Amino acid sequence: MQGKTLDLTEGRPITRILLFAVPLILGTLFQQLYSFADTLMVGRLVGTDALAAVGATYSLGFLTLGFVQGTCVGFSIPLSQSFGAKRPDEFKRYFAGGLQLCAALALVMTALMTAFCAPLLRLMRTPEDIFAMTQTYATVIFLGIPASILYNFCAGALRAAGDSRHPFYFLLFSTALNIALDYLFIVPLSLGVFGAALATVLSQLVSGLLNLYWILCRTTLLEHLIRYAALSPSHLRRLCVTGFPMGFEYSISAIGAVVMQGAINTLGTAAVAGQTAGEKIRQMFTLPMESVGMAMATYAGQNEGARRYDRIRSGIRDGLTIQWTYCAIAWVVLFFAKDMFSTLVLGAQAAEEIALSSYYLTVLSLFFCLHGGLMIMRNTLQGMGYSVQAVFSGFMELTGRSLGSMLCLAGLGYLGVCLSNPLAFGFAFAYCALRVHAELKKRQGTAGDRPSGNAGC
Repeated sequence: MQGKTLDLTEGRPITRILLFAVPLILGTLFQQLYSFADTLMVGRLVGTDALAAVGATYSLGFLTLGFVQGTCVGFSIPLSQSFGAKRPDEFKRYFAGGLQLCAALALVMTALMTAFCAPLLRLMRTPEDIFAMTQTYATVIFLGIPASILYNFCAGALRAAGDSRHPFYFLLFSTALNIALDYLFIVPLSLGVFGAALATVLSQLVSGLLNLYWILCRTTLLEHLIRYAALSPSHLRRLCVTGFPMGFEYSISAIGAVVMQGAINTLGTAAVAGQTAGEKIRQMFTLPMESVGMAMATYAGQNEGARRYDRIRSGIRDGLTIQWTYCAIAWVVLFFAKDMFSTLVLGAQAAEEIALSSYYLTVLSLFFCLHGGLMIMRNTLQGMGYSVQAVFSGFMELTGRSLGSMLCLAGLGYLGVCLSNPLAFGFAFAYCALRVHAELKKRQGTAGDRPSGNAGC
C-alpha cells in the first residue's frame, strides 16, 4: 500500500505534517487563484451586480456543498485509520462502500437543491435586482453536485493513504482549465454568470475523474477492488457514522452563513458586493489554514489507527505553531495590501464597495488566529473518529454567526457582519479544544500512548 503515499505514524510530527500539508496548501492557493480570477472577471467584465449575484449564492452554496465536502471528508476517516492500522482489505471495503454512498448522495442532493433553489433565495431576501442572475448561477452549481462529490471523495481517499501530491497536481490542472473556460464563456461567448458557474462545474468534473483514474489504475491501493464491491452493512454503517455527522456539522455552520447573508442583504447591493469581494480575499488567505487542518485530520486518523496518541499530542502542538506563525504573516500582508486587493477585484470606480471590502478585511484579519486554531482542533477531533462530537462545533459557529447578524440588525450594521465569522470561529475553537483535551486525557496510560523518539518536535 505504500508506493508514493506517506506514513504519518513515523517521523517528526512537524516535518510529516508539513510534508503532507504543502501540496494541500499549494492546491488551495491555486484554487483560490482561480476563485480570485473568477471574481475579477465577473466583477470587472460582467459588472458589480453580477459579482453581488455570485456573492449572494455563497452562503447557500456553503450550506449545500459544505455538506457534501464534510460528508466526503468523514468518509475518508475510516480509510485513513485502516491505512494507519495496516489493514488493506478494510481500506478497499471502505472505498467501495463510500462509492455506493456517494452515488446515492449525489442523486438526492442534486434533486433537492435544484427543486428548492428559488424558494431558498427568496427566504434569504436576495435583492430583486440581482435575483435572476443569482438563481441562474446557483442552479448550475447545484446541477454540478455529482462532480463535487466525485472530486471530494476520490481526492480524500488518496489523502487518507498519505498521497496529497497527486490531488494537488490534478487540482492545478483543473484550476488552469477553469480559468481558461471562465475567459472563454464570459468574454467571447458572453455567457455571464452562467458561464462562470459552468466553468466551475466542468473543471471540477475533470479533476474528480483524474483522481478516480489515479487511485484505481495507477496505485496498488485498490487492487482487485471488485472482490470487495458487495454491500457490507457494517462498513456502510461505519462510513455513515463518520461521514454524515461531519456533513451536518458543515451544514449547521453554514446555516449561520445563510442567516448572516440575510442580514447583509438588508444593507443593500453595495454591502453585498463589498462583503463578497472581502470574503473572496479573506478565503485566499485562510484556505491554507484549512489545508493544514486537512493534513491534521489525516495525521490524527492514521495515528489513531496505530494507537499513537503521543504523536497526536505532539502533532497538535506543532500544528498550532504552524498555524499561528502563518496568521501573523497574513495579518501583516493584509494590513498593507487590503486596499490594493479590494481595488483589483472591484475596479477603481467602485469607491464605496472598496471601502467596505477593506473594512471587512481589517476586522477579520485581527482574528485569524481563532480560525487557525479551530482548524487544528476540529480536524484532530474528526481524525480520531469523533464526528458526532464535532457536530456541536457547527452549533457553536451557528451561534456566533447568528449573534453577529443580530448585532447587525440591532444597530451595529456592517460591523456586526464583520464580527460574525470571528465570533463563530472563537466559539467553535473553544469547544473543540476542550473536547480534544478530554478525549486525549482518557487515553493517558493506554498501550498506544507510548513515548517515542519520533514523537517530539
